Amino acid sequence: MASAVNDAPLLRVRAAGAAAPSGSMGGEIPLTDGEFERICSLLFEQSAIVLKTGKEGLVRSRLAKHVRRLGLRNYTDYLAAVAADTTGRERSEMIDSLTTNKTSFYREGAHFEYLETNVLPKLFATRAPVRIWSAGCSSGEEPYTLSMLVHEVARDAAKRDVRILATDLSSKVLAMARAGVYSAAATSELPWPDAGRHFTRADGAAPGMLRIADPVRSLVRFARLNLMEPWPMEEGFQVIMCRNVMIYFDKQVQEKLVQRFWELLAPGGHLFTGHSESLTSLKHRFTYVKPAVYVK
Repeated sequence: MASAVNDAPLLRVRAAGAAAPSGSMGGEIPLTDGEFERICSLLFEQSAIVLKTGKEGLVRSRLAKHVRRLGLRNYTDYLAAVAADTTGRERSEMIDSLTTNKTSFYREGAHFEYLETNVLPKLFATRAPVRIWSAGCSSGEEPYTLSMLVHEVARDAAKRDVRILATDLSSKVLAMARAGVYSAAATSELPWPDAGRHFTRADGAAPGMLRIADPVRSLVRFARLNLMEPWPMEEGFQVIMCRNVMIYFDKQVQEKLVQRFWELLAPGGHLFTGHSESLTSLKHRFTYVKPAVYVK
């Protein structure tokens, strides 16, 4: 995984009690076309995520808090602060703010149904190790759903060699995922009659919150990973889920990413993409199975 973000002090933090620079407080901070283009370029350089014209409002609203937090006048000064921060923390904060992390338990349930009926039973027919990767795991609902599914299919899951790697670019959502605390309402889409066994009461949390149970948590390892950087993992995954991630990349990046997934998968391994992420227009070596499901 990518190296952890340093906790060194942030640059240019306004001293307590000091007056805010003109334009940085009490009103909207204008975003020029040039600043928007530079932010888009930096985001693409760091993550290959493409921000197109029309997203100026999103950039302005999500980064304004950082401009104000640092006591700066405009986005040009903010970009200078990001560039000058040798810890990498400001760059990480910027990327976190500009990435979307929408997810839910059992999202696009047809994928989990296919895993439950066609993929996992075959994998568990032997005692061979099972390796699954949730690439772009966001706040953890997808990898935890995978772990719950493993426990549903193999009731002796705790005695098997099963590991679920869950990675994301955003340190912020990974912290939420590691905490494993969710509202009871968020679990309503889980289809199993005894799904409650996968959760415990979240002591110390707000009323109505649940914590992922230890058996489910034990199969999942979270780590920060930029998909555009070198990957430390070795080949041998039987399942890779990269869903609703590639929509943010251009075609060239998508093709490179799909090829890298191919190389990591074991023969017969499955790649799951988002239902809006067909590989039809891409050059690849996968065999189509069903919508958003491909096999090596």
